[in-house]
Amino acid sequence: QVQLVESGGGLVQPGESLRLSCVVSPSIRSIYATAWFRQAPGKQRESLALISRHNNTFYPDSVKGRFTISLDNAKNTVYLQMNDLKPEDTAVYYCAARESITGTMNIWGQGTQVTVSS
Repeated sequence: QVQLVESGGGLVQPGESLRLSCVVSPSIRSIYATAWFRQAPGKQRESLALISRHNNTFYPDSVKGRFTISLDNAKNTVYLQMNDLKPEDTAVYYCAARESITGTMNIWGQGTQVTVSS
């Protein structure tokens, strides 16, 4: 059974950068697509980035240019590089994946907290 474990969250100041990691076990090769989401208190879950096994990436306009998703097959890890962080980026960040070509994300990690504050 595929499991996802996020790490890399923490407290940063506005304007700083952070890189989140999502380790896929037992192997990222069993996954077709991986995505990052976030959810702030009282708000709906928001999609941030998606990457397919063919390295195709998709971003919503809200984070395009600031967030970058990438994957390292050798490390079974998907990353989310976040630059120029703002207080409104404060949320719990989740990694999610699906094994099929289409459909919703059906495998989720436990989340990692990102807090942007001066």
